[in-house]
Amino acid sequence: MREENQNSYTIQSDETIGQVQIADEVVAIIAGLAATEVEGVSSMAGNITNELVSKLGMRSLSRGIKINVEDGEVTVDVALNIDYGYSVPKTSRLVQEKVKASIENMTGLTVKDVNISIASVCMEKH
Repeated sequence: MREENQNSYTIQSDETIGQVQIADEVVAIIAGLAATEVEGVSSMAGNITNELVSKLGMRSLSRGIKINVEDGEVTVDVALNIDYGYSVPKTSRLVQEKVKASIENMTGLTVKDVNISIASVCMEKH
């Protein structure tokens, strides 16, 4: 796997058929979708919820997520708003596991780290 440019990575290359590249923003969108599916996650930092995605579009899901791909390994930084009453360690662990599995299953990239930062606690129910 080699880095093609700053924002796109080759994930599959076959001289007989061609190659498949993926933009880091797509990896961020996958991470955002996975994170917001975890119970206890109110939204991504910037108040991007799954309901808002349908109105604002998929690109808005990459807000609150930073992707770094180096030597074929992905490091993901995720900023979340968490619902009041949920365990921060347990919810964060579930997000880490879900984000890692989603990125690896959908892209074939190896996820090295999923770093979580809690931006705020949401007191209202969605």
